[in-house]
Amino acid sequence: MECLSILLSSLDSNSLAAVLSQNVKDRAKGVAEEWNPLLATLDMDAGNGSGSEQERVSVRVGLVLDLGSVDGKIVGSSVSLALSDFYAVNSDYKTRVSLSVRNSQREPLLALASAVDLLQTVGVEAIIGGSSLQETKLLAEIGEKARVPVISLNSPVSLSLRKYNHLIKATHDTSSEAKGITAFIHEFDWKSVALVYDDDEDDWRESMQLMVDHFHENGVHIQSKVGFTVSSTEEVMMDRLRKLKDMGTTVFVVHLSERVATHLFPCAEKLGMMSEGFAWILTAKTMNSFHGNNGDEYAKEAMEGVVGFKTYIPMSKELQNFTSRWRQSLPVEEDAGSEITRLSIFGIWAHDVAWALARAAEVTRMPDASSTLFDAITQCRFKGLSGNFQIKDKNFLSDKFEIVNLIGSGERRVGFWSSNGSFSSRRHLSSFTDNKLETIIWPGVSSQSPKGHKLGESKRKTLRVLVTSSNRFPKLVSWRTDPVTKKIIADGFCIQVFNASIRRFNYDVEYTLWTGGPNYDNLAYTLSSQKDKYDMAVGDITITSNRSSYVDFTIPFTELGLGMVAPKQSGMWVFFQPLTPDLWMTSAAFFVLTGIIVWLIEKPENKEFQGSWSQQIGVMLSFGFSTLVYAHREKLKHNLSRFVVTVWVFAVLILTTSYTATLTSMMTVQQIRFNSNKDFIGHLSGSLIANASLASTNINATNVRGLINSTDYAKALLNNSVAFIIDELPYLNVLLGEKPDHFLMVKPQITTNGFGFMFQKGDELVHLVSKEISELRTKGKLNEMSKTWFDNRLPYIIDDTSEPIDLYRFRGLFMITGGSSAFALAVLLIIWIRDKWEDLMSSINIFLSRRLVHFRIFFARTIHPSPLDDLFVENAVQMAQLNR
Repeated sequence: MECLSILLSSLDSNSLAAVLSQNVKDRAKGVAEEWNPLLATLDMDAGNGSGSEQERVSVRVGLVLDLGSVDGKIVGSSVSLALSDFYAVNSDYKTRVSLSVRNSQREPLLALASAVDLLQTVGVEAIIGGSSLQETKLLAEIGEKARVPVISLNSPVSLSLRKYNHLIKATHDTSSEAKGITAFIHEFDWKSVALVYDDDEDDWRESMQLMVDHFHENGVHIQSKVGFTVSSTEEVMMDRLRKLKDMGTTVFVVHLSERVATHLFPCAEKLGMMSEGFAWILTAKTMNSFHGNNGDEYAKEAMEGVVGFKTYIPMSKELQNFTSRWRQSLPVEEDAGSEITRLSIFGIWAHDVAWALARAAEVTRMPDASSTLFDAITQCRFKGLSGNFQIKDKNFLSDKFEIVNLIGSGERRVGFWSSNGSFSSRRHLSSFTDNKLETIIWPGVSSQSPKGHKLGESKRKTLRVLVTSSNRFPKLVSWRTDPVTKKIIADGFCIQVFNASIRRFNYDVEYTLWTGGPNYDNLAYTLSSQKDKYDMAVGDITITSNRSSYVDFTIPFTELGLGMVAPKQSGMWVFFQPLTPDLWMTSAAFFVLTGIIVWLIEKPENKEFQGSWSQQIGVMLSFGFSTLVYAHREKLKHNLSRFVVTVWVFAVLILTTSYTATLTSMMTVQQIRFNSNKDFIGHLSGSLIANASLASTNINATNVRGLINSTDYAKALLNNSVAFIIDELPYLNVLLGEKPDHFLMVKPQITTNGFGFMFQKGDELVHLVSKEISELRTKGKLNEMSKTWFDNRLPYIIDDTSEPIDLYRFRGLFMITGGSSAFALAVLLIIWIRDKWEDLMSSINIFLSRRLVHFRIFFARTIHPSPLDDLFVENAVQMAQLNR
C-alpha cells in the first residue's frame, strides 16, 4: 500500500490510466447484464424533476460497487431511488446528481481502475465505494490525488485512514460497540470468553483488537482465540470447536462474516454447543451482514438463542415508505430469486449519503458559493432514514446499537446500547434510565442465563516456564533441585515478582532450566519455536526489539537503563576542585586589584591608608582579601571607593556561594576521572546489552574486562584492576546492596528497557501479568521486594554533574567588576586633574619656554658662533628663574 501511494503521488491521471491494462478498464466498465440488471437503470440521471434540461447543471458521481454481492446491489438501487425521491421533493433545484456505475467485483485493483476511468472519461466530482479496507485505501489515494471526495460505506474504522483529507467514512462506532459487549458480559457476571474471528480478513482486525484491549482493561479474560476462514472445512471447524468445549468455554464472542458464521453454527450444534449453558454473542460486523436470505434454513435454526449487537436504525414512516418502494423498484429477476428480502443498514446509509450529496451539489453551484463539494457534504445537517445526519471528523458514525435475540428465522429486540454507557429495554432512545434488558431466550430454548466459565473456578493449568540458570546473580534469580521430587525450585527477586503477578490466576508452575548460556536472543527463539514445550520464560531477561519479534514481553518490573559503579574516592585537596586554575588566578588578581584601587582613592584623605610603604602595601593586600569574609576594618571616606567595594562584594558573594555549592556536591559525590586510553572498565561477561553499550562508545576493546558475578565486580573495583563497572541497573543494585559503603553508582542512563517476562506471541496472559506488575508498582510492593533482596541504602545513586566552575561561566561577572574599577579610576583621574589644573599649566609653560630659549641659542650658535653665547645663555637662564 505504501508503494502504491508513492506510485499514485508520482503520476497524473493520464499516466496512471496508461499503467492500468486495457483489459482491467474494460472489466471496470463491466457488462451490467452479466451481473445485475440494476445497472441498466443506474447509469443515468437520477432526478426527473420539472424544468428544462438546459437549466439543469449535471453533477457526476461515481459508484464503485461489487455488483455481484447483495450489499452492492442494495447500495446501488438505494442511491438511485434516494436521488429520485430527493429531486421529486426539491424539483426547483438547478443541479442534478447523475450516477455512473462501475463493477469492482470486490477486487481492489479493479476498483482503482474504475475510479481512474470515472475521473478521466466521465469527470466525476465524487466517488461512493470502498467495501473493504484495501479498496477504501486505494480509492482514498486516487481521491486525494484528484482532490475529489470519496465516501466509503461500511469500511472499518482504521487509524491508517486518518491521513486522507478527502475521505468520508460511514460505519458503526467500534469503540462504543466494544464498550457495549463488555458491559453485556459484565451484566451476566461472566469472567471469561472465547473470541471467534475471521482469519482471512484484515479489514476488521483493528476493531477486533480494540475490543480485545477493552476486555483486558475491564477484567474480561479471553480464554482462547480461534480463527476461521471461508475455506475452512467442516472437519476443521468441528476440531477447533471441540477443543474450546474441552477447555470448558461456554461464552463466545463471534466476529465473523455472514458466509463463515452460517457454516460455524451448524457445526457447533452437532457438538452440543448450542444447548443450554452456552452463550453466543455476535458483533455488529456479523449482524449487519445478515440480509434475511432464505437459502440456508438449517443454519438459521442452529443459531436460535444467539444474541447480537446490531447498528440501530430508528423506525419511522419515511423508512417504511422508502423500504416498500425500494422493494417494488427491484427487478423481477432479483425479487423472484428471493436473494434480497430487506433493506440493509448499508442501503439506509447509502440513502442518507445520496441526499447529502444532492444538497451539497446544489450549495456549491450557488452564485456566491465558496465551499468545495467535500466541505458542503461535511456541513450537511438533516434528519435522514438513519437518524440525524451529521459528519464529525470526516466520519458518519452510528454509536447506538440494538441488541437482538435470534429466535427461529426472525429477530427479537431485547434492548439497546448507547454510547453514554447504559442499556435500555425501551423502544425509544430518548432516555436511558432503566438500564436493563428484556428476557433473553438462550440456546436450548432456555430463559436461564448461562453461568459462564468463571476464571477463579477454572481447573488449574500448568505453566511450563523456562528459567535462566546461570546462578551468577542469585539475588536476581537462582535455582536448586528438590531432592525428593526432583523438580526445579527457583528463587530470587525476579521469581518473587513473577509469583506475585501470577498468583491470582490459579496456575501451577513447572520450571525448566535454560541451558543455552547468557545469549537470551536464543532463549526467545527457542520459546517461540517450541510452543508445545514451553509457555513462557522468566529470569534476568532484558526487553529488546530483536527478542520482541519472536515473543511478547510484559511491562518491565525493574529499573530501566544502564549505570556505572565505581569505588568511593577521597582526597586532601578536594577544596581546590570547585574552581578551575584560571578562575582561581583571576579571582586572586581581582582581590589585589580591588585593594590597589581603593588605596589610590582613599590614600590622600584617609589616614588608615597612609604610613610607610610596607604599611600601605599591607593595607592594600589585606583590604582586598578581607572582602572575602566581609571583615575589612578600614573605614571608607570616598564615594568612589564605596562604589568599587559594593560591586566587588556582590561579585564575591556570587563566587563564594557557587564555590560552597560545588564543594558540598564534591564532598558528597566523588567524581570519577576515567582515562579511556589507560583505565579498564568491567562488565558482565557474555551480556549482549553491555557489549552493545560499550560498542557505541569510544572505549577500546582492549580496555574491557568481562566479569562473572557481583563478587568479581567488588574485587576488581577494590584492587583497582578496573576503573568502574558498566552494566544494567538490576545487576548493579545487587553489588550496591552487598557493599553500599564502598561503591557509588554514577550517571544512570535510560538506554535499556529493563527486565520483563517472556510469553508466546498472542498469549492473553501478557496483558494480565503486565496489569499485575503495574499494580505491584503502584502499591509499593515492588519496591518492598527490591529492598528485601538488595538491601538498598539510599541515597547511593548520584549524578555525575558537579563539574568544576571555570572562568568562562563568570566572565560576565568579572567584566562588570573590571568595568566598575575602570570607571572609578577614570573619575579619580578627572578629579585630580581638576584640582591640579593651575600648577599643571604653569609647569607646562615653564617647560615650553625653556625649550624655546634653548632652541634659540642653538639656532644662533649654528648661524653666528660668538664667545658671548655662554654669557647670554647664563643670563637667559637666570632671567627665567627670576620670572618663575
